Order: sequence, then structure tokens, then C-alpha cells
Amino acid sequence: MIELYTAATPNGHKISIALEELGLEYRVHALDLSAQEQKTAEFLAINPNGRIPAIIDRDNDDVAVFESGAILIYLAEKTGRLLPTDLKARSRTLQWLMFQMGGVGPMLGQANVFYRYFPEKIPAAIERYQHEGRRLFEVLNTQLSHHRYLSGDEYSIADIATWPWVRIHDWSGVSVDGLEHLQRWLDELAARPACQKGIEIPPRREQSDADLAKEINQMVIR
Repeated sequence: MIELYTAATPNGHKISIALEELGLEYRVHALDLSAQEQKTAEFLAINPNGRIPAIIDRDNDDVAVFESGAILIYLAEKTGRLLPTDLKARSRTLQWLMFQMGGVGPMLGQANVFYRYFPEKIPAAIERYQHEGRRLFEVLNTQLSHHRYLSGDEYSIADIATWPWVRIHDWSGVSVDGLEHLQRWLDELAARPACQKGIEIPPRREQSDADLAKEINQMVIR
């Protein structure tokens, strides 16, 4: 049994999608980020950084894993799926996973904040992060013009990590117009049952714009 500590965010959705793809039994603990439940002593014992997602593997001596990329690698290695064992292919998959972790997620996250939630509109900041988000999308599009999936012809944790962020590009104010290969990939993953179910776990709470802004700021800025 995997205990999943999560919220309805792209980083949280990575793990629920992976768990669905892998067919692992899991139990959801939905944290209310606006209520600072991710900062409680109980959760900090699981993730000292006080962010979602995190897991506890009850079948493996209650090992706790935090950081979404590390969780994806752990689950892939646990099951022997979604991460190649061949050294070259494994390295390629991890490179694209890190591309998401270090680029796509942070840049789109900041675009979300400055475009949607920051109390003061700062055009230079909005343009900076939207421009960089579009540049990263163009890198993805080029890769996908040569391969069905990000790391080659096999679906992997690199795709699972990246899709939840790219699918909300409108929310970030970043266009995918003209990026036909990226659009093809977005549509293909959107048709996968695990992706469809994973983005509904946990269900998004009804919340005011003020609460949502607070949640995003806690996710990205702090």
C-alpha cells in the first residue's frame, strides 16, 4: 500500500497518474494547502521541505519519499516499469525528467503566479516567464517531432512528469499554437485512462480566488 500525500496541483497529479499507470494500491491523503496542512509537524516528518507530494510505502518498511521526480523514479524502480533499464535509454529518460523538474515546472509555476495571482501586475515578469515557458514548449515540440514520447518511442515517467504542467498552458498564458507535435502528444496522453483519472485525484476543493492565490503562492514562491 502506498500512502499518497497530495493536493490538486500539477506536481500532485504526476504521482496519482503514475500510481494509476502502475496499478499500485494506494490511499489518498488530500492536504489543504491554504490551511497550511503541509507545514504540520506530522507532515514535516515525511517531507522536511513541507511541500506536496510525498509518499510512504507501507510494503517497504514504511520508507518515505518526497520530491515528485524522486517519487516517480522510486515507483518506476519498485515496479520495473516506466523507466528503461538500458543505461542509454535510462539516461535519456532521466534527462527529460530533469528538464521538467528544473525548467517546465518552475517556469510555468512562476507564469501562473505573475499572470494570475500576484497582487500587482508586473508586465516584465509576466513576459519573462511566459516567454521562457513558450521556449521550453518549443524544445519539447522539437523532441516530439522525432519521437512519439519525450525520451523515445516508449512512454515513461518523463511524460508523466511533464504532461500535467503542459496541459494547463492556457492558465499560464502560454500558447501552444503552431506546436503540432506537442499538441499531438498532449492529446494522446489526455486519452490515457490513467491520465484522465489521475488529474481528478484528489478532487479540487471549492475555494475562493483569494484562497487559490494563497495556495499557488505557497506552492511556487515560498
